[in-house]
Amino acid sequence: MSGEVAKVKAAELQHGPQGNLAGDGPFTTTQLTRLDEALTLASRETGLTFSVYVGEFHAPTRAHAEALFEKLSDSSVLVAVSPGQRTLHIVTGPGSAPRLPNRSCALAALAMRASFANGDLTGGIVTGLRMLADSAGS
Repeated sequence: MSGEVAKVKAAELQHGPQGNLAGDGPFTTTQLTRLDEALTLASRETGLTFSVYVGEFHAPTRAHAEALFEKLSDSSVLVAVSPGQRTLHIVTGPGSAPRLPNRSCALAALAMRASFANGDLTGGIVTGLRMLADSAGS
């Protein structure tokens, strides 16, 4: 599966969002709804723009995640996951980094990895988004 940056919106769920989160992707409609709710709440509560990427990374993986982030605004937060490569990156920009220090991102990543290890990709992403939003504040 090749993924793209996805800003999941409820209206896009029926037709598939930008990226590969629907159709041939790893998520059911119910899981997409959970992701949509988590993205919407995180963005609404913080004023930051949260986005999720699920797909393969090109090497070096961090550089690929940062290149994906370039498509977003400076006040964005990108949660980029490659289940097949067992890789997770959280990328922040100049507008979001002051509100999400590395320690907060590391704690969210740790919680997400615990869910991923238990086979819960959706739950891990939702947990990470909630933790990041709580840390960023309003």
